Amino acid sequence: MKSYRHAIVIGASSGIGAEVASLLAEGGCRVAAVARRGERLEALAARFPERVLPFVHDVTDYEEVPALFQEITGRLGGLDLVVYASGVMPEVGETEFSFAKDRRMVEVNVLGAIAWLNQAAIRFQNTGTGTIVGIGSVAGDRGRAGQPVYNTSKAALATYLEALRNRLSRHGVTVVTIKPGPVETEMTSHLHLKGALSARRAAEILLRKSARTGEHYLLPQHRLIFAIIRMVPSWLFRKLHI
Repeated sequence: MKSYRHAIVIGASSGIGAEVASLLAEGGCRVAAVARRGERLEALAARFPERVLPFVHDVTDYEEVPALFQEITGRLGGLDLVVYASGVMPEVGETEFSFAKDRRMVEVNVLGAIAWLNQAAIRFQNTGTGTIVGIGSVAGDRGRAGQPVYNTSKAALATYLEALRNRLSRHGVTVVTIKPGPVETEMTSHLHLKGALSARRAAEILLRKSARTGEHYLLPQHRLIFAIIRMVPSWLFRKLHI
């Protein structure tokens, strides 16, 4: 696994983000843990008092990000890695169209990522080094009926990260898109997933794959399965309900 000395994890209070922050701290990295739920961040910092710095922040407070990013990097004493793990996926009924839910998904899953990762891109472009990781989803590979806007948000994030990759590769910056399949988290608890990875295992694989720029599925079989799903014609995909 690639070694990091200074990292920011946005969305560090639960799920994959919390496990990424923990694994980094266990490995000796100084980690800025960013999330809304301060009590969870404090608990994480209590486990690693010399390595985890908690910062309470709502990713939809976009105007705060540039100054907060500068504060964090100053307190960390450097920056090697930024992981955007924030994401929301509210339950959506089969016949429900809720603009309030849809807006929240776009604000957190897409705009929050852009606000934070633009700052990382500026810094790493200037320093000529660094790694950016965004946690997308296999849900972004197709327009599924069950979660139209969640799918859309993850597809948008994947395209944004690809564009960053194409811009920043010439400057020596690694940009990684992680596309998890089923993972056991609070966000997915209502889905009753079978055969899902634990958040800890997903975080371990993520950090291992963060060394190589590009788009990565967590498991080899996911790459094959979702390559096939992407090739299914739209008329047939509508009938399959997958």
